[in-house]
Amino acid sequence: MKRIILTGGGTAGHVTPNLALLPGLKEAGFDIRYIGSYEGIEKELVRQAGISYDGISSGKLRRYFDLKNLTDPFRVIKGFFEADALLKKHKPDVIFSKGGFVSVPVVLAAKKRRIPAVLHESDMTPGLANRLCLPGASFICCNFPETLDCLPKEKAVLTGCPIREELLTGDRLTGLKMTGFSASRPVLLIIGGSSGSVKVNEAVRSILPRLLDTFQVVHLCGKGNLDHTLDHLANYVQYEYMNEPLRHLFAAADLVISRAGANAICELLALRKPALLIPLSTAASRGDQILNARSFKKQGFSEVLEEEEMTSDRLYQDVLKLYENRSQYIHAMKSSQLSDASGQITALLKKLAGIGS
Repeated sequence: MKRIILTGGGTAGHVTPNLALLPGLKEAGFDIRYIGSYEGIEKELVRQAGISYDGISSGKLRRYFDLKNLTDPFRVIKGFFEADALLKKHKPDVIFSKGGFVSVPVVLAAKKRRIPAVLHESDMTPGLANRLCLPGASFICCNFPETLDCLPKEKAVLTGCPIREELLTGDRLTGLKMTGFSASRPVLLIIGGSSGSVKVNEAVRSILPRLLDTFQVVHLCGKGNLDHTLDHLANYVQYEYMNEPLRHLFAAADLVISRAGANAICELLALRKPALLIPLSTAASRGDQILNARSFKKQGFSEVLEEEEMTSDRLYQDVLKLYENRSQYIHAMKSSQLSDASGQITALLKKLAGIGS
């Protein structure tokens, strides 16, 4: 049996694509293990999936002044030796890395031991962790055509992002029953990530009366962001967040307002959901969401409303425009070549591991 070690962590976005690969990797016959940080978010998510987990020391390579910059390099070095020992013990045939700083020691140790590694970059421009890992990689997969220009030609592969299979199994009627909505009116889903978005929440709530003239609204507003003064409104429901039932809400939705994190928008692409993307501003991020959103608009998958340009009237008009032209976005998404990322990535991993050769 061929063995693969998955790595990546720090945020859920560095873990869920790894988990999305599990069904295909198991079907291919891989024995699967995971290397993450001692106590990162990845530890619990991976263990819930029933995958063997090893923790290593992990530091964050910051590009700004912080006292931890003095000690974290030693944690990274310690992590390298721990990863090297684990690779020696488990003898994997191939590594798959979704990024995050915990992946750096693992990929560098794999390079030392001449174990092939495949990286995945979700955002338009490669993050620091993947740039550090790139010399040790056989291939780096990416989500956006524009990213190919930022990567070595001989290593870059355009695949899109692996999507959790369960998201594709949602049932529209179950979603309508959950919310108490009717099948006769369109459903607008607002989703701002697990922590929500205060600015998006405020903008949406400012136009709720107008939105509810046309739409039934499902609002995932993030932990601690419920507004119980709105509980009396007909055709409006709000939740802090959703886990497994989210697939049914997606199935019920006719269009979506979302931030523009790479994993989130790739899920919208796979689900063929017309979306108005409101990316995080450069004041709150390195600007990757803005680039992600612009790429999706260029490909005809979505519309974009940048935070600095967001007013109540502009948001309302953009939602109406999105709904009126929804068939155009659906057609563009159906024509996309980025619909089987899991299959493409699994095929690469099988090839490097010598499965079927």
